[in-house]
Amino acid sequence: MLRVSKPENPLILTSESTPAARIVNPNGAAGIFLVCEHASSFISSSLNELGLAPQDRYSHAVWDIGAEALARAMADTLDAPLAVSCVSRLVYDCNRPPESKDAIPERTESVDVPGNKSLGPAERAARVSQVYDPFHSLVSEKLDSFASPPIFVTIHSFTPSWFGKIRPVELGLLHDKNACLANAMLRHSDPSLRTELNQPYSAADGVTHTLARHAEARELHNVMIEVRNDLLDHQANIDRISGILCKMLLAAVECEKGSNR
Repeated sequence: MLRVSKPENPLILTSESTPAARIVNPNGAAGIFLVCEHASSFISSSLNELGLAPQDRYSHAVWDIGAEALARAMADTLDAPLAVSCVSRLVYDCNRPPESKDAIPERTESVDVPGNKSLGPAERAARVSQVYDPFHSLVSEKLDSFASPPIFVTIHSFTPSWFGKIRPVELGLLHDKNACLANAMLRHSDPSLRTELNQPYSAADGVTHTLARHAEARELHNVMIEVRNDLLDHQANIDRISGILCKMLLAAVECEKGSNR
């Protein structure tokens, strides 16, 4: 196994590298807040690319392929602000709490992550304080800036197969405790996409941390969107999926407004 040196108190990010997170379209006027936790493939040079094999460096293990491009397209169409993580989920998965083993995975499917093995408390704490905390603080600050409670939407992508098992679903709509928006979007789903509720993951898999921490805590309508990444392989497809999702989301929002009158 490749050995990777791990300084005791590593500086994960510097002012010359990248911020932990940023807001795209900060002045977006829509009452919708988009979030993309797995937008980036960036791994600080201080971590020696986590010892990843060359063929794995830009694989789906490192980031949600196509998710940031999709989220940006949706932000443009909706005129919505978007929060993106600027650091690879293998450095720290911002959709997992610090106590989760999956927050800093040693292996994901068939991909070994040598730089995450045998981390000490100080190393884990550095990842939390430099990546997780700034990301979630930025999300909270942006939520505080809305004049009225927004719709909260997280954007992800997933692989066509997992551990050799084919995934026929193309679009997944996931929820935590509040299922209203996910169900409303499902009712307005596009017939060209195989759309299912809580697929290929669900809250039981621990994937709704961001929804729970921010949306559920503030009693916001929310949904986690998962798109199969072979549908995001070039810009024309990204624009198509963005158009479908924006139409579904806006129809669902109107449906929920009507039901609350």
